[in-house]
Amino acid sequence: MKTNRIKFNILSLLVLASVLLASCGSPATEAPAMEEPAAPAPTEAPAMEEPTPTEEPMMEMPAVSFDYAPGGALEAAIKGEYKGTTVTVDGAFEGNDPDGVKFAESMKAFEEATGITVNYIGNKEFEASIAVRVDAGDAPDIVDFPQPGLFAGFVRSGDIVPVDFISDAWLSQQYNAGWREFNTVDGVEAGVMHRYSGKSLVWYPKKAWDAAGYQIPQTWDELVALTQQIADDGDTAWCIGIESGAATGWSATDWTEDMMLRTTSLENYDAWVAGTLPFDSPEVKNAIETWSNIWFNDAYVYGGRSSIVSTSFGDAPTPMFQDPPQCWLHRQANFITSFFPEGVTYGVDYDFFYLPPVDPAYGKPFLVAGDLIAMFNDRPEVRALMEYFTTPQSVSGWLEGGGAIAAQQTATKDMYGSDLDWSVAQLVAGATSFRFDGSDLMPQEVGQGSFWEHISSYVAGSEDLDTAMKAIDASWPK
Repeated sequence: MKTNRIKFNILSLLVLASVLLASCGSPATEAPAMEEPAAPAPTEAPAMEEPTPTEEPMMEMPAVSFDYAPGGALEAAIKGEYKGTTVTVDGAFEGNDPDGVKFAESMKAFEEATGITVNYIGNKEFEASIAVRVDAGDAPDIVDFPQPGLFAGFVRSGDIVPVDFISDAWLSQQYNAGWREFNTVDGVEAGVMHRYSGKSLVWYPKKAWDAAGYQIPQTWDELVALTQQIADDGDTAWCIGIESGAATGWSATDWTEDMMLRTTSLENYDAWVAGTLPFDSPEVKNAIETWSNIWFNDAYVYGGRSSIVSTSFGDAPTPMFQDPPQCWLHRQANFITSFFPEGVTYGVDYDFFYLPPVDPAYGKPFLVAGDLIAMFNDRPEVRALMEYFTTPQSVSGWLEGGGAIAAQQTATKDMYGSDLDWSVAQLVAGATSFRFDGSDLMPQEVGQGSFWEHISSYVAGSEDLDTAMKAIDASWPK
């Protein structure tokens, strides 16, 4: 019995052990298990998304020192699209003369911003050479025209590309309507105004002038009296020269235009420019005789009448800066300061006054001239430079160095290197009327041809006034 009981106990222990072992191998049904976090599926991983074309960041435009029309060729050029190309520009000044240096300075900002090279190839025989180049099929890309009349001829022949690729809104922002009219021929706007000069100015050596006690004349009679006073003091009052190579005589045409504005009506001035008031008319001859009374008096002109045709217009004012002055008065546009001796200072060594009116009935008119820019070859880089010419920064060489006024109405006083040209600009703005240089508006064969030629012959004494005027009238295109 005892043996059986021992066997029974052993068997019970084995059953209990097996139950305990089983309970250690499976979770309890009453206790929920802690689940391991599932590994993220591949589609749930944070992915780097490719930007769609519309989401690509816009390219930031390089900073430049001038404004430009959005969406135009100049904007594309600033992005570098025309880098390495060259644009040629022709004009009436040479690259190494004062205007040539100022042009080069004005182009630097454009060249640096675009990588486009501007190659200037101007010369003093420009009026004759440009027609030859165009006729030969060798037109420059862009031309800097000092004469709207010459420009108009090329517009009518179809050689110039209109500027309709520049938006009207941009042009209206940059220019007043008057300047845009000068660039419009037969309803076609074919150029942009660049810079201009105020012409109705008389320059004098301020330091010596103040020491002599001379007063600024307010009327023509006072100017004539001052001229005689200087002669009585033993000096010659006027520095005058009209030599300018193939363009000899243009200074005399300027005097004629200033006197036309002062001795007759604006209607007669406009009729004269249009060819309906002849040169041989009493109005035109009276204007010329008014300045002749000074020019042809050897006591009034440095070197006398005989020196006028052979003296370069740029050299004419130089004796004014001698000590003591050899002449005291020089009528010329504000660009003439480029030809003054180095080291002289505006407001100290020289100053200017408005050329006085002759007849108060005609108010205080102002004669102006300027350069307009036109395109002959239509390429993107050429369009870009044309757009740059509509900015005042394209005149920066002149504004900083003196000699011209920006035609762009967005120019500000701080762009000018001195107060001189800014003062001229304000003087022009305050005139009772202003007109563009008449010879520059006339047909080329007259304004830059017979007028220059025969007015020079008249000054030299080889033609009388009647003969010279009749010859100019005969040259007018029919």
